[in-house]
Amino acid sequence: MTGTTPTKRPKVTEGDTIRYQTGCGWIYITINKIDNHPMEIFAHLGKTGQCGAAQTEAICRSVSIGLRAGVDPMAYVKQFKGICCPSIGYDEGIPILSCADAIAKAIERSIPCES
Repeated sequence: MTGTTPTKRPKVTEGDTIRYQTGCGWIYITINKIDNHPMEIFAHLGKTGQCGAAQTEAICRSVSIGLRAGVDPMAYVKQFKGICCPSIGYDEGIPILSCADAIAKAIERSIPCES
């Protein structure tokens, strides 16, 4: 079995942070890019801890490794978008079904438009 080694993270990156209202409270998602393509993701779940924050951190670490190894960001969008928790949030009228759904929406938003 052959694996792909993720590229090394540069010392300085630039990115954007987006905030969504989830059923667990506010989630702040930062996506850093290299050459305008997502390469790592961080999320902070406001006013929570323990399990929800740990799961969100695990998702972000896994996604970051994949992005640095060349995985298409849309693969994550397709996997995470639509995952639903018992308590959903609404952000500007858009349902945010879970923290994973918010991460998918943030990744999708960060992908440059191909025109």
